[in-house]
Amino acid sequence: MKIKIDLWNKVILEKFFWFLTVVSTILSIVLIVIDIDKENKFKIGIYGLIIFAVVYLGIWVYENFRDNIKININNSQLHIKVGDIFSEEGLKVIGVNEYFDNIVDNVIISEYSLHGQYIKNHYKDTTDIDKRIETDLHLIESKSDYNAKRKIGKKQKYKLGSIFADGEYLLTAFAKFDDKNRAFLYMNDYINFLLNFWNEIDIIYSGRSVTIPLFGSGITRFKEYDHISDQELLELLIWSFKLSRIKFKYPAKATIVIHKDKADKINFTKLKEWE
Repeated sequence: MKIKIDLWNKVILEKFFWFLTVVSTILSIVLIVIDIDKENKFKIGIYGLIIFAVVYLGIWVYENFRDNIKININNSQLHIKVGDIFSEEGLKVIGVNEYFDNIVDNVIISEYSLHGQYIKNHYKDTTDIDKRIETDLHLIESKSDYNAKRKIGKKQKYKLGSIFADGEYLLTAFAKFDDKNRAFLYMNDYINFLLNFWNEIDIIYSGRSVTIPLFGSGITRFKEYDHISDQELLELLIWSFKLSRIKFKYPAKATIVIHKDKADKINFTKLKEWE
């Protein structure tokens, strides 16, 4: 077990004291009704201490092993969990590059990325989706620079956070590409992407549930940082959701899905602090 939180974590203490309060109340009522001699009271006290210690450790172990949590933000429930985005219901967000490329060749797009898996599972020929992206009225308004010097892939760039709706999938321009087709971002780009992304979601989702991946986890390079953890990326995503003021009203919900390989890097208990 990878230890993510210490024994004296605030959440663990709160849960334990809640348990302690309930048990103490019940015992107080029982002791009023039943007369117990001193010897048995002593034994009960010892057993009680052992039970409390086991319960406390049990809570600690559970919090270290947990792989999901629900937090309330902006009167909406945000569910963060380990899972597979493709098996989720409702709208599913897939991060793409700023060109909306669809070439899965392990150079432009890795076959192991979410975008690569999406294209491989849904399109044998990308001519149709490329044409729809090019003529999409919403994306036309989100055009930015045109890179005439680019040798492989598309040349038209789009603003980060722009979304192309493809059925139940929302492709969003997430990463910039350098001249060697490597994904990168400056932190300022990442923040602007998140804020624009939530604004786009607010326009598009129409009361439907939306599932989002952990943007930036994996190959994306942050120019000013040697390393940024998955926990930090997740907390930035939650922060941007909170700042956006977007509201998902029941039964619609927002879900952030973490890949199983990243589960040990996420302290789910710590996310409660964002409520």
